[in-house]
Amino acid sequence: MRNIEHFIGGQSVAGTSGNYGEVFDPNRGLVQARVSLASAAELDRAVAIAAEAQKGWAQANPQRRARVMFEFKRLLEAHMDELALLLSSEHGKVIADSKGDLQRGLEVIEFACGIPHLLKGEYTQGAGPGIDVYSARQPLGVVAGITPFNFPAMIPMWMFGPAIACGNAFILKPSERDPSVPVRLAELMIEAGLPPGVLNVVHGDKDTVEAILKHPTIKAVSFVGSSDIAQSVYSLGAQHGKRVQAMGGAKNHGIVLPDADLDQTVADLIGAAYGSAGERCMALPVVVPVGEETAEALREKLVIAIKALRIGNSTDAQAHYGPVINAAHRSKIEAYLQTGVDEGAELVLDGRGFSLAGSEQGFFLGPSLFDHVTAGMKTYREEIFGPVLQIVRAATFEEALELPSKHQYGNGVAIFTRNGDAAREFADRVEVGMVGINVPIPVPVAYHSFGGWKRSGFGDLNQYGMDGVRFYTRTKTITQRWPKGGPVSDQSFVIPTMR
Repeated sequence: MRNIEHFIGGQSVAGTSGNYGEVFDPNRGLVQARVSLASAAELDRAVAIAAEAQKGWAQANPQRRARVMFEFKRLLEAHMDELALLLSSEHGKVIADSKGDLQRGLEVIEFACGIPHLLKGEYTQGAGPGIDVYSARQPLGVVAGITPFNFPAMIPMWMFGPAIACGNAFILKPSERDPSVPVRLAELMIEAGLPPGVLNVVHGDKDTVEAILKHPTIKAVSFVGSSDIAQSVYSLGAQHGKRVQAMGGAKNHGIVLPDADLDQTVADLIGAAYGSAGERCMALPVVVPVGEETAEALREKLVIAIKALRIGNSTDAQAHYGPVINAAHRSKIEAYLQTGVDEGAELVLDGRGFSLAGSEQGFFLGPSLFDHVTAGMKTYREEIFGPVLQIVRAATFEEALELPSKHQYGNGVAIFTRNGDAAREFADRVEVGMVGINVPIPVPVAYHSFGGWKRSGFGDLNQYGMDGVRFYTRTKTITQRWPKGGPVSDQSFVIPTMR
């Protein structure tokens, strides 16, 4: 049995707690490795090493830190095929999707390569008589990231890339379901020239998460996961004086107006709903056609396209998507499908019972499609996180706009139309954090920021982009005066002003 150990101080460190988690091969349905789960003492050791390493790293000038990021980018590109295969072997997504996972993380590393410019402060000369004012962005110290199973490369890089470039040391607690790629990324960072101890990977479960949130040396925590846990992480971290950004779940809608190009819309919807077996917080699991004519035409085209999907092993270059992460998650999705039937929705296509020849024990699910779903149904209110698309019919534009605006989640939304005025009004009025106009998965580019509204995001700052730089730094503002001599002011007891 292969053991996946912690990565602390620039080297693999065997766990001492005696606790392990199982890492499956989702394609075969078998345990392929076990991962060490850290004790509180092991986390303490990693944090102590990180705190010591951070002192020197923060003193390195931003250009030197950028050079490490440039070299890491080069190494990541050189090892892309190896990393994608490793990622797919533990997650189950197809190789092309794994490369997309890596690429979107790499783009944030590219953004972090500009850290000398991004850290520049502000300066005012002559703010008062002989007085200048300037500001500087300084690192927080030791920070941490808690990442989910569905993007084991991208989301860690979203976090540790800006954090380390800003001069912090980083403790990464990846998902114990697919932990090998995060460890490999840390190894490549060391190869790129990062001093040992600046990036550490500590595996664990909910006990480790709680220990991170309570640890007095850790100054900030970034989290991505389900909304209930995100809210708990935000609350507990704030109680212990930490800066926290916690991204939660989603129920992204795709609004289809009568004038939309239905062929293009269907192609976009299929990829957004079923890609990565629907295990994306920016998946598009709800489509809202406006008008019965639009709904009927869309449904007809969707059924044809869904039936043409190919489900296969991660290494099948012709497969559109692979297995879900494990048996428990597959059972959860299947339970939602039964709930939808019990609630009265029409299950047009049922993905339960799908078996892949030669991989009968794998965690596969066929694509499912519901129609006549309503806003009161549990399957609409909650995130299913699987290869399931729901049709919620709307009579008017206003009714369609109201659905995502009133939903508990506010991560992403898309509208499909040829009408620029309608699209502009929708983007302005919808109460959702990220909007796509004829773009089904509106994840912002690396130099903008990712973040949802309502129960999709807790905290004031979003992931990566300039919000990432702001999150991992604190601003120090200096007001300075260099006296020239002469009369001594008699205003020492009056609050200073800039007259």
